[in-house]
Amino acid sequence: MSELTKRILVAVVGIPVIAGVLHLGDAPLAILLSIAAALAAWEYGRLAQGAGARPLTGWLIVLAALVPLGMHALRLGLWVPPISLVLLLVPALLTAALWTRGSAGKPIEAVATTIFGVLYTGGMLSFVYALRYHRFAVGDEAGALLVFFPVALTWINDTGAFFIGRAFGKRKLMPSVSPGKTVAGAVGGLAASAIGAWAYVHFLLGPRAGLGLTLPAVIVLGVLVSVVAQVGDLVESMLKREAGVKDSSKLIPGHGGVLDRADSLLFSIPVAYVLLDQLLKVGA
Repeated sequence: MSELTKRILVAVVGIPVIAGVLHLGDAPLAILLSIAAALAAWEYGRLAQGAGARPLTGWLIVLAALVPLGMHALRLGLWVPPISLVLLLVPALLTAALWTRGSAGKPIEAVATTIFGVLYTGGMLSFVYALRYHRFAVGDEAGALLVFFPVALTWINDTGAFFIGRAFGKRKLMPSVSPGKTVAGAVGGLAASAIGAWAYVHFLLGPRAGLGLTLPAVIVLGVLVSVVAQVGDLVESMLKREAGVKDSSKLIPGHGGVLDRADSLLFSIPVAYVLLDQLLKVGA
């Protein structure tokens, strides 16, 4: 089976499943995000090890998986650890490093790499849940549409960057990190994302969810989401180059790993959440 066939089959099966879970929300969404966070954390741990670091892998995977579940528990009004208890993870991780690594095992690097990995994977993926239950999202459809907004803009950005880059790209954007990306492609992605943002608000978010943005807000959102999506892609390429690998893993046939598919979204969804929280208007 060719790589293209694998990619198509995964997309045909995966996209409807993810869309269905986003529409359902609640526990199914929290569980899906928890699994994705655990897998992404495992991949990040492998990248860190390839770069010479030794994170506390068990802690990394478990804590990353717990963050989306904690978001779900918080929304339901269940008990969640207070910030004082969460901060005790710092001495807990240092204690774990004391007994498992010692002074010769680079304990500072191990703990720092672990904490960063939890934030980069579980922390950023939790914004999916936060956006699904945004304060302006009334009903399942509105919540799902809000989540798909930055996802759609990220895909539109990638598509615009690809075609404009192929047609006009000469000057490389950052050849030391990603040789295939060009300045023209980056600009094409910006333009496509801004246009896509207007179309999404005009044809979907307004009519289906009763939510809107002013034209300046649409442009700001489209451009910034494009910028951070491209940065997120470059960041993961940087991490893979440091680790000396082509893909974060082979978990997804034809696509590489979870981080390979979510690298841009780990940046675009959190930024979109912050922007939408400030710019959205009801009934527009």
